[in-house]
Amino acid sequence: MLTWIALVLLIIGGLNWGLVGLFNIDIVASIFKGPRNPVARLIYIVIGLAALYVILMIFFR
Repeated sequence: MLTWIALVLLIIGGLNWGLVGLFNIDIVASIFKGPRNPVARLIYIVIGLAALYVILMIFFR
């Protein structure tokens, strides 16, 4: 279950970065009123932790 949650978070993060790269639109920052908002920062941290988890799953599974 944790792996699926991590993968969903990575998909959300990847789509968000794709939008930033293509259209300069940051959906997470837009929803939470700016990238410096504590909730937006928490979401970025959780997505980063999900990426680390998936990296560990690839190499140590």
